[in-house]
Amino acid sequence: MIASVIIPAYNEAQTLGDGLASLVRQAEQRPGVEIIVVDDGSTDQTPDLVQRFPGVRLLRQNRQGPAAARNRGALEATGEIILFTDGDCLPLDNWLEEMLAPFQQFPDLIGIKGAYITRQRSLTARFVQIEYEDKYDKLASQRYIDFIDTYSAGYRRQAFLAAGGFDQEFPVACAEDVELSYRLANLGCKMLFNPKAQVMHRHPDSIGAYLKKKFKFAYWRVLSVKKNPNKILADSHTPQFMKVQLALFPALLASILSAFAAPWFSKISFAGFLVALLTTIPFVVKALKKDILIGCLSPGFLILRSAAQFLGVTLGMLGNLRPRGPSRSRCFT
Repeated sequence: MIASVIIPAYNEAQTLGDGLASLVRQAEQRPGVEIIVVDDGSTDQTPDLVQRFPGVRLLRQNRQGPAAARNRGALEATGEIILFTDGDCLPLDNWLEEMLAPFQQFPDLIGIKGAYITRQRSLTARFVQIEYEDKYDKLASQRYIDFIDTYSAGYRRQAFLAAGGFDQEFPVACAEDVELSYRLANLGCKMLFNPKAQVMHRHPDSIGAYLKKKFKFAYWRVLSVKKNPNKILADSHTPQFMKVQLALFPALLASILSAFAAPWFSKISFAGFLVALLTTIPFVVKALKKDILIGCLSPGFLILRSAAQFLGVTLGMLGNLRPRGPSRSRCFT
């Protein structure tokens, strides 16, 4: 099977080398696999680094954003299957095999999603990994999915191009991959989750970096849902308790503030806080089985997450008021 691995890169000289080395080793074992790096206007030594790897194709363009860089790679790829990962990811030694095998097994499959792992030991990174694994459990429980992240993603190139690729209205690496997978699912395309297709990643290792990422994702997720409104209630990736916590946060905040203005209101404030805590129990139970300390800290992480997401969704709704996005009626195969 001829396949193309596409990596968008913007100032990735410090992180890209290990991932490229792993992919080159894997490609040597699978004739017909090409590796493409799309340099999106880097100002560091990224192009020089790429050129140290014989056989890796380097495409260069002015800064246009990751969606445009990935689309450029897909247009110039020669593979029937196009695989995506990121410049800060290290695909494990069996990544290519695990990403390509489902396409060989299921001829009508359009997309495949892999998984993150990490070796980090900071409290925040450990929480983030368990958070991902919670979502992976939800994905694994479903036959087909509607949510693919580009850190470990694969598509049949023909269907990807026919659907229009990644929406370049997303200027940053955030939610453009979600929007595409929503769009493909709405076209009736079949996509699967393979938890064995793993890439090593460095998660946010401080609470500030984590909350900034959650805010950013929530902000741009609004646009992906606006373009695919049928996904507002549920998708195959997002735990429903996360949405409940997000909805409860403004009520929790209002009750706490009201308690300061009217002490008699403190009982209602406490009740609101208790309800919010109760919604964290399923996650806490799961986390405790994997990491006792993180399980104990999880309620705090989850409440802070809700605050960042609430702010992101609120500002995202204000920033994306106009209607956007064409409708499409079928999956092209």
